[in-house]
Amino acid sequence: MTAILENESQRRLRGSIALIGVFAVLAVMYFSIFPEFSESAVDIEAVISDSAFEAFGTESYDTIEGFIAAEMYSFFWVLLIAIYFAYVSAGTIAGDIESRKMDLTLSNPVSRESVVAQKVAALWVPLVALNVAVPAIVYVGSVGIDEPINPVALAMVHLLSVPYLLVCAGIGLVASVLFDRARTAQGVALVAVFVLWLVDTISTLDPDAEWLGQFTPSRYYDETDILVNEVYAFFDAAILLVAFVLLVLVATGLFVERDI
Repeated sequence: MTAILENESQRRLRGSIALIGVFAVLAVMYFSIFPEFSESAVDIEAVISDSAFEAFGTESYDTIEGFIAAEMYSFFWVLLIAIYFAYVSAGTIAGDIESRKMDLTLSNPVSRESVVAQKVAALWVPLVALNVAVPAIVYVGSVGIDEPINPVALAMVHLLSVPYLLVCAGIGLVASVLFDRARTAQGVALVAVFVLWLVDTISTLDPDAEWLGQFTPSRYYDETDILVNEVYAFFDAAILLVAFVLLVLVATGLFVERDI
């Protein structure tokens, strides 16, 4: 029975298109200002401390790779898109429980494990849509200002972001099976992802607290290192995939055992 997967996939399409439109607008804005901005980038780097650059994933502001990594990916992708996946995932189970739709769903010959699996699988729509359209937009924009970004590095920024976004979705899924109200689950998931990102960012400023970052998903995805230095941390991506599987298993186990 794949009706849940088909229905959930259709629901994710509109949001994915909207996000692609937002990134297209951002790309036009940032690529239009880069040629003038790059001339003063050296002066900006001189007045900003190295720790601040490290905390916010900034490097080589005078190159298109460093500029786009800092202005588009370090915040909009790593934080806002991560929150989007957590938020959407948090509403999947809790939303159906709150609306009593889950009662109707489980009255059919479908297991709770299958419900969770199909809800998670429907995330393929935003994952594929965003990770195909956004790098295409970014690459075309870089070519348009005669500053072409390495397409391999750009592709790896998005490929290696998939495990990270899945972990954020897994956090939302756990919240979705713990709470009966969608807004509560979404609020908890949103705050959790933001706090984890904040802990990772702040921990880089204090050597004594840096170990805390090891427990945050964003520590295992460095978009700047990928785009600027072309360093591909496949082992870190594998760690994130394992974390995602564990989160899904925990969420499934909680959903199977809970009363509705």
